[in-house]
Amino acid sequence: MMNETAALPVERIAQAIVVVRGQKVLLDEDLAALYGVETRRLNEQVRRNAARFPADFMFQLDDAEYAALMSQIAISKPGRGGRRKLPLAFTEHGAIMAAAVLNSPRAVEVSVYVVRAFVRLRETLASSQTLAAKLGALEQKTELLSLQHETFSRNTRVQLKQVFDALRQLMAPPDDPPRRPIGFVTDEKTSRDKD
Repeated sequence: MMNETAALPVERIAQAIVVVRGQKVLLDEDLAALYGVETRRLNEQVRRNAARFPADFMFQLDDAEYAALMSQIAISKPGRGGRRKLPLAFTEHGAIMAAAVLNSPRAVEVSVYVVRAFVRLRETLASSQTLAAKLGALEQKTELLSLQHETFSRNTRVQLKQVFDALRQLMAPPDDPPRRPIGFVTDEKTSRDKD
């Protein structure tokens, strides 16, 4: 029996976990396969022990949720040898409770792997949220540096233009100052020159 559960990597269980109604759940057929029982036997035991499965442990999918899951994962269509009833969805606590009501050695043993799969998903989600937060902070810092660089660049361009204008003025040949005529000049002659 140990060899069968050793072949159940946590990753494989984690792939069977889907999100429905904002909760991570295992469908009854996946849980039954993990626990080594038929789906109808699992559902039978759950219905017999309904008091152990409150709404936060287990719920039944509605038609829309089931249709959405059929498009996401390979579930056979009704009327083609598939299910006749809507599946049950078990949260982490519901999956553990299902192992308890089945009371088989395999169910108890595999329930440990199921818990580990849910924990791994939580850790993955937490690390991806942390990574997203760090990425957001880095993006803000980059934007801030870019704005500072643009402001610095704009100020530098203005200052360099002023320096180049000043250099051009210094390089321009000096204007010849008006020469004073040689000799004695009367006011009349100066006013004619100005006109």
